[in-house]
Amino acid sequence: MDFITDNQLPLILISFAIGCSLTAILFRRHVSQKAWKIADLVWICLGGIGALTAVIAGVYAEDSSRLSRQIDIAYATTREFDRDAARFRLAHCEVDHPAASFRTAIRDLCDKVEFLSASTAGNAQLPLFIAVTERAAPLQGLNLFFGSKSSDMEDEVESFDTAEFLAFEPRDAMTEAAVALLRQAPSVAGIAAEFQVIAKAYEDLIGEVMHLRDEWQVLEDSAGILTLQILALCLVAFAAPFRLGKSIVDLI
Repeated sequence: MDFITDNQLPLILISFAIGCSLTAILFRRHVSQKAWKIADLVWICLGGIGALTAVIAGVYAEDSSRLSRQIDIAYATTREFDRDAARFRLAHCEVDHPAASFRTAIRDLCDKVEFLSASTAGNAQLPLFIAVTERAAPLQGLNLFFGSKSSDMEDEVESFDTAEFLAFEPRDAMTEAAVALLRQAPSVAGIAAEFQVIAKAYEDLIGEVMHLRDEWQVLEDSAGILTLQILALCLVAFAAPFRLGKSIVDLI
């Protein structure tokens, strides 16, 4: 399957060349009109197969589009979390709060935000996480006439070990207590609200990335459709010269 996918254009050209060679042999041997009608029938049958596989491949293309949209969502969620976390650390974690009674609570939230940011930074080194969303064309390998690079991403999916994936609960007893304390004072209630936004963004980020992996797995499970489409195109390329030969004979 990988051989067929990685050599799409050569296989189609070879099939076309074989068809041209056989058509040339038919011309040289001056075969009967019946032989050309049979060749035309071969073209009709193989063309029908090609049309059927094109319809089936449309389902695969729809799955590819859904994955592309999921990549965009995961990327946007990642950027949102990074931006909110950086703004929170800059605004509230660089210096101690003037009110000593709130310093411990704010420091607990800062530690949690730092911890979550570190986890996403670590996950950036894992396949199929943030790095995959930064690719300009992650589905470039699905382009029919320019070779297939999908095996690179397939290897990344296969090496994606969920046991190595760092996903933590952004809200624990310590942070909940800190949020509850800060909400009691209007002057620091905004800090608690900002942390809640960051916690939600982190949860969304983890959910979207895991959804991204699931979407890609669905696409990989349907990869045989792409191989079927390539084989059908090879058959159509093989039969096309016969149809051309039949048309030439009819004109002569």
